[in-house]
Amino acid sequence: MTPAGPDFDVGVRATRSGPAAPHPAFGVGLRARHFGEMDGAPPPVGFFEIHAENYLSGGPALRRLERVREGTALSVHGVGLSLGSAEGLDPAHLRRVAGLVDRLDPVLVSEHLSWSVVGGAYLNDLLPLPYTEESLAIVAANVRWFQDAVRRPVLIENPSSYLAFRHSTIPEPEFLMALVARTGCRLLCDVNNVHVSGRNLGWDPRVWLAGIDGAAIGEFHLAGHAVNDADGEEILIDDHGSRVNEAVWELYRDAVARYGARPTLIEWDTDVPPLDTLLDEARRAAREADDALRAPLAETAS
Repeated sequence: MTPAGPDFDVGVRATRSGPAAPHPAFGVGLRARHFGEMDGAPPPVGFFEIHAENYLSGGPALRRLERVREGTALSVHGVGLSLGSAEGLDPAHLRRVAGLVDRLDPVLVSEHLSWSVVGGAYLNDLLPLPYTEESLAIVAANVRWFQDAVRRPVLIENPSSYLAFRHSTIPEPEFLMALVARTGCRLLCDVNNVHVSGRNLGWDPRVWLAGIDGAAIGEFHLAGHAVNDADGEEILIDDHGSRVNEAVWELYRDAVARYGARPTLIEWDTDVPPLDTLLDEARRAAREADDALRAPLAETAS
């Protein structure tokens, strides 16, 4: 079995000071259209991320994914466990996810800080929750349940937000760090979500980053977003339907400069382009991370 944990590396990276340093992997989201584009050798990418719920039924899709896994590491990203649900997790769904993790032995396992199930009905969205002591206790219990089932620490992704709860009493970074402390999970820092939420709710994404303990970050996500007009007011929508926005690249450089490089994924879930487009974005992520890591060295040298 592959050792569990989010700090896997592939290859090495030359640094300005000379010695090579571990280079975190850069990955892309693998979607159905991409399987037909992969003939022969696996593409030059550190890992593929798949959505767990697309493979819970087994069958040809899962067997095809297992062939991909023979050449490229996988990350399993859940979208339906509803970790914020006060009703707890669906035991049957959790067993299927845990079975998939056992079968694929991924290098990363992650889910969202959200809820999407009520009364047995699955809602087709990742819904927000208020940040209170009560909700923290609920999410922490569900995350521990999840981790026990998959027998490894998991990564929890910060959400994209469009409205704020009046009765939220805990800032989002503080809530996430408390969740890490209570469960031993780590943070999947979605940089696009930080930017989208900051713009929509009127706070500074860099202040959000400063509130995070960098040691808790196990992965970065990057994605595109849409800019919509809502009755004359601009609102950003986390639609994963375009290249990464320049402002998000800038925030990513800030995050890497502050906390160091981590495995980084390019997400693209609507109007999914050819695999080459995603690989091009992954290559840019690697360049941006390298530039961010070299910049402090240049300042010190001057």
